[in-house]
Amino acid sequence: MKQPDETEAPASFSFDDSPIAREIADLSARRKALELAETQLTGRTRVMTISNQKGGVGKTTTTVNLAAALADRGARVLVIDLDPQGNASTALGVPHTADTPSVYDVLIDDFPLADIVQTSPESPNLLCAPSTIHLAGAEIELVSQVAREHRLRTAVEEYLSTLDERIDFILIDCPPSLGLLTINAFTAASELLIPIQCEYYALEGLSQLLGTVRMIQKHLNPRLHLSTIILTMYDGRTRLAQQVADEVREHFSREVLETVIPRSVRVSEAPSFGQTVIAYDGHSAGAIAYREAAVEIIRRDSASNEGDA
Repeated sequence: MKQPDETEAPASFSFDDSPIAREIADLSARRKALELAETQLTGRTRVMTISNQKGGVGKTTTTVNLAAALADRGARVLVIDLDPQGNASTALGVPHTADTPSVYDVLIDDFPLADIVQTSPESPNLLCAPSTIHLAGAEIELVSQVAREHRLRTAVEEYLSTLDERIDFILIDCPPSLGLLTINAFTAASELLIPIQCEYYALEGLSQLLGTVRMIQKHLNPRLHLSTIILTMYDGRTRLAQQVADEVREHFSREVLETVIPRSVRVSEAPSFGQTVIAYDGHSAGAIAYREAAVEIIRRDSASNEGDA
């Protein structure tokens, strides 16, 4: 009788059915769908502030990767780095040493925004207004400034009025606090994007953030509204991640994107190379997710624009 070959896989086993094979097939299908996806920009400038006072939710990561994904779709995008840590500037490959003209000079010394904006080496469509360490003291210095809550808004409006080429998106990366820097971002923007991690205590502090938004709407900027929530750090292997996603969707069904951003080693590695994950590994699961989120954000705006017409 013939002995079974130990190197042969059991008859019931198929490599095509393995989790890795299924994941590869899924990523391949999603890449093809992105290549075929059609998007149309509306022609107006959307100013979005990305904020969540809860730290470690993927706020800066979402800002830079979403910006790069939007630029990859042909949008001209400006990232304003309002976080003194300057992580967004680092990820976009933009110099932000102490002597670099930065957002600090715009807020405190009335520099024109155009004088500090740099082009990311990643794409001619991707611009950055960098942060430097000086911004750490801006919270205190802004207290004595005239129209302290409106200084970024004034700078953005003046910048847009002098441009020859339209900016499609301005994304403002906020510090993880609700101080004067974040209030300046809220006052300058018309849309709020909140990244929420798919982990325990995900909604902790969200009511405080939304309470601040209501105060801004009432006293400083009635145009501001919560337009987008993006779920980050999603691990489909855990029941907790799915429960958090379901809970957020239950409370914010209109605002939450269908796209979720998975936990990804490539997303974590990219900033150390001065790149977004779109440039670092554009075929990775994290890059594909951010590109899908960009398509969804553009399409949502196009749909609402048609509805208003």
